[in-house]
Amino acid sequence: MNGIKSKRNGFTLIEMMITVAIVGILAAIVFPSYMTSIRKSNRAEAKTEMVDIVQRLTACKTIYGVYNSASCPVYAQLTTAPSYIPTRGRGYYRVAISNNTATTFTLTATANLAPQTGDTTNSCNVLTLTHLSVAGPVACW
Repeated sequence: MNGIKSKRNGFTLIEMMITVAIVGILAAIVFPSYMTSIRKSNRAEAKTEMVDIVQRLTACKTIYGVYNSASCPVYAQLTTAPSYIPTRGRGYYRVAISNNTATTFTLTATANLAPQTGDTTNSCNVLTLTHLSVAGPVACW
């Protein structure tokens, strides 16, 4: 019986270190991709809000003949303090109006909560939409 090796159960320290290293490498690759996907899906919140505001401003132009009528509720909301509309949902963005005249406007959705504030790929943390439905940056829409 002295010549028989006993069977050991468990893992060696080397095997555990290799496993930890593999998991670490996979996490380093997967996490940034996951965050990019999350940020991309959260942009829908800003896009939806901006399209809704465009529709409401267009309705005001139909009624009052101009986009910047003080009688237009959405225009009044965009131009009085705090001069922005937080997006519905989680409020990742704030939508403000600029270049607003009787016949033109530009909406700007600026990220104000994480993880959207880190959405710097193609400057996607600031989205724009004009009265002509020109959206930017194009890669973000």
